[in-house]
Amino acid sequence: MAKIDNIDRHILRELQQNARMSNLELAERVNLSATPCARRVKQLEDAGIIKQHITVLDAEKLGLNLTAMISVTMDRHTADRFEKFEHAAAALPEVMECYVVTGQDSDFLIKVLVRDMRHYEEFLLRRLTKLDGVSGVHTSFVLRQPINKCVLPLQTSA
Repeated sequence: MAKIDNIDRHILRELQQNARMSNLELAERVNLSATPCARRVKQLEDAGIIKQHITVLDAEKLGLNLTAMISVTMDRHTADRFEKFEHAAAALPEVMECYVVTGQDSDFLIKVLVRDMRHYEEFLLRRLTKLDGVSGVHTSFVLRQPINKCVLPLQTSA
């Protein structure tokens, strides 16, 4: 775990709310002058704590109306087989998240965004199930998402 102080946590909370704010605005919000604030942000980036600055889009407004959670079972449990699947799944634009899981009958859980059932069927039958090693899938469709957080909880140190 990286060593960060309360000022770093304050910077991270502010940036998670609005990564587009200027360094000057950020510095004012965390009670630093601009140069030390920029230095801290750079250190957080260099340490890999800040992975990237992104813009969060509204999937539905872009026509991606169906979210599917797909459990994927692999034919063999080898590191090579898993790595190949992970690489191939990452290349599919519909795949938003991928987890290696335990405690289920599946090996991977992937979150997929598609336009509709026709798009899902094409994705499933023509691409996902054709990936090397995929021996089974089970899909659950998201009815609604009452909680959607992209802000990590940052506690102040005691």
